[in-house]
Amino acid sequence: MRVLVVEDEKKTASFLRKALLEEGFAVDVCHDGEGAWATIQATSYDVLVLDIMLPGIDGLSLLRKLRGQKIGAPVLLLSARGEVNERVEGLNAGADDYLPKPFVIAELVARVKALGRRGLESKPASLRVADLVLDTVGHTARRAGQPIELTAREYRLLEFLMRSAGRICGRMAILEQVWDYDFDPGTNLVDVNVMRLREKIDGHFEPKLLHTVRGLGYMIKDGR
Repeated sequence: MRVLVVEDEKKTASFLRKALLEEGFAVDVCHDGEGAWATIQATSYDVLVLDIMLPGIDGLSLLRKLRGQKIGAPVLLLSARGEVNERVEGLNAGADDYLPKPFVIAELVARVKALGRRGLESKPASLRVADLVLDTVGHTARRAGQPIELTAREYRLLEFLMRSAGRICGRMAILEQVWDYDFDPGTNLVDVNVMRLREKIDGHFEPKLLHTVRGLGYMIKDGR
C-alpha cells in the first residue's frame, strides 16, 4: 500500500516515513498543503496521514478540497491540539480517523494498516475506461471483450493509470508507483514501457485511450 505523510515538522515526517517503510508501506512525504494537493492529484494513495497545522493550505482545508474532488482515500488526521471540537470538525470534513499528538508510533502504524485494509475492501473489483476493463482481482485486462496479455509490470502500470483516469501521471510518479523508485534513473524506462502498453491496449482499437501530455507525462481517458 502507498501512504502519503503530510507533516510540516521534518523530523516528525522523517520518523513516520521510516516507521511505515519498516512495515512494508511505500511512503511519500510532503511538508505543506500546496505540495500535498499537487502530489495527490498526480498519484493515487491508499492512505493519507494528514497533519492539521500546515503552512499554506491547512489540513482541514486540504481535506475539504480532497472530498470536494471526490478523492476518497482514507485520511488519518494528526493534531497537536486534542480539542473535541477540532476532532469533530475533522471527522465532519471527511476524515476517517483522528490521532492527537504526541502519539505512540505503534498505534499510528496500526491505524494506518486498518485504514488501508478498509480502503482496499472498498475499491472496485474492476476498473473501466471506455471499453477497456481491468480485473483487479484476477489481474487481467480486456478491450472490447478481447483479452490483453500483460506482464506483471504492464499490469501495475495500467492499474496506476486507470486508477488515475482523467488525470496526468508524471514520469516520476509512475517510477514511484510502478517501479518503487524514489529517484529518476535517467533513462527512458517509463516511455518505453508506456509505448509497449499503448501497442497492446490501443494498437487495433478505437478510440485511443492512452495519451501523451507533452512535457508532463501520460493520461488514460476516454478519447471520444
